[in-house]
Amino acid sequence: MSGRLLKSTAVVGGNTLISRVLGLVRDIVIARIFGAEAGTDAFFVAFKIPNFFRRLFAEGAFSQAFVPVLAEYKAKGDEPALKALIANTAGTLGGVLLVLTIIAELAAPWLAIVFGPGFYLEGGDKYVLTVDMLRITFPYLMLISLTALAGGVLNTFGRFAVPAFTPILLNLSMIGAAVWLAPQMAEPVTGLAWGVFIAGLVQLTFQLPFLARLGLLRWPRWGQTHAGVRKIMRLMLPAIVGSSVVQINLLIDTIIASFLVTGSVTWLYYADRMVEFPLGVFGIALATVILPKLSQQHAGDDPEAFSRTLDWALRLVLLIGLPATLGLFVLATPIISTLFEYEAFVAVDVQMAALALMAYSVGLPAFILIKVLAPAYYARQDTKTPVKIAIRAMFANISLNLLFVVPMVVYGISGPHAGLALATGLAAWLNASLLWRGLRQQKIYHPQPGWPRLATQVVVALLAMFAVLWLGVAGAGQWSVWGWSARATQLLLWIAIAAASYVLVLGLMGLRPAALRRGA
Repeated sequence: MSGRLLKSTAVVGGNTLISRVLGLVRDIVIARIFGAEAGTDAFFVAFKIPNFFRRLFAEGAFSQAFVPVLAEYKAKGDEPALKALIANTAGTLGGVLLVLTIIAELAAPWLAIVFGPGFYLEGGDKYVLTVDMLRITFPYLMLISLTALAGGVLNTFGRFAVPAFTPILLNLSMIGAAVWLAPQMAEPVTGLAWGVFIAGLVQLTFQLPFLARLGLLRWPRWGQTHAGVRKIMRLMLPAIVGSSVVQINLLIDTIIASFLVTGSVTWLYYADRMVEFPLGVFGIALATVILPKLSQQHAGDDPEAFSRTLDWALRLVLLIGLPATLGLFVLATPIISTLFEYEAFVAVDVQMAALALMAYSVGLPAFILIKVLAPAYYARQDTKTPVKIAIRAMFANISLNLLFVVPMVVYGISGPHAGLALATGLAAWLNASLLWRGLRQQKIYHPQPGWPRLATQVVVALLAMFAVLWLGVAGAGQWSVWGWSARATQLLLWIAIAAASYVLVLGLMGLRPAALRRGA
């Protein structure tokens, strides 16, 4: 079982790796062309708003409710009922989102004030640009949500590669828009907004033929009264609250950042993108694979298999998530310098983005753990417990934002935006720990034998990896002096050396690759 899951995770992770590499290329292109200035701040806020709702209606609450119900229908073996569920869900979701999109187009000036009040109070072009680009980017919400529905169906039927490949199309679209479309626009940065809209159309269209091959492509129809749709809606309501809590945390970060110096939103964006790289390649890939598996095991009334699957996933988080965290923290400046310090993106931007990356990296293992632990609740169709936990984490995040950022601003300490990143990471640790404790208290998860030995092996390997990087990597000033080729060579070299030292020490401590396939 663990071998098949590992293979599926590798398939999703491999495609996601390609997507994330292209995402880095996209960010490098944007940084080189536009830098960190008013236009990029405006675009990232305009892009963040549909992404805020996307977490509710796409990969967030909707997928968490839809996939378990779909798996339940699939387990019953009633193909006409399964097709009816998909058609009614697509029609209902599409109809709701169409109305929401129309409202958002009309309310764009007010949405821009909510998400970027500092832009509005400051006056000038940033606020106007945000409103203009929001009207272009918001329809992406409806398109990507329907894409997520199609991806949920494909994942439930074991077709993981296509949904994992689909985000690549967003990156290609935005790269093309930055290079070829932006120069043709009166305001070049608006070309990025059009790239987002085009990507939504392309991503949805790409997945439809694969649904057709499964015989599951049906014309959407309004189905609010359909039993399966009603069940999805009941499960979605608390999940929407939970997803909203996470997004409110991000919204608060953006609101506070809009009052800080120009560039703060952009610095946070690039730092977050670096954390999203391992989170997407590994964390989201793992969550994508285990949600259908856990849903099937719950539907099949096999609690022992459910617990073993979860235990296997948690071991992978320990083995892969912790070295990724250490690497991002120690190599923050080399990574930002190598990828972005060219033309419009200058040395001070590197310093500020690196501070945010170091702060965000503290929370990376918690971000991954949440991706693994939350599906254990959703698979059991328990969407209320994660909501209660997320609300507690939200209030913790707000308190930590005030605790870190306000004193930094008052006393003129450099990099108050990094306080936002650190607060987000620490709140994620609270969220993850409460999710884990709940599964243990409900006796849903039972740790398998071997955890103390595995933890010891990982800690020793991490110490060796840290020593190698701390003693060998050049200082921050040297990276700015080197050209691109020297930076890239040095960065890749030290990533390879760090990974090799980590794997070597794990091997010397007795860990074998077969343990990943067998699970516990």
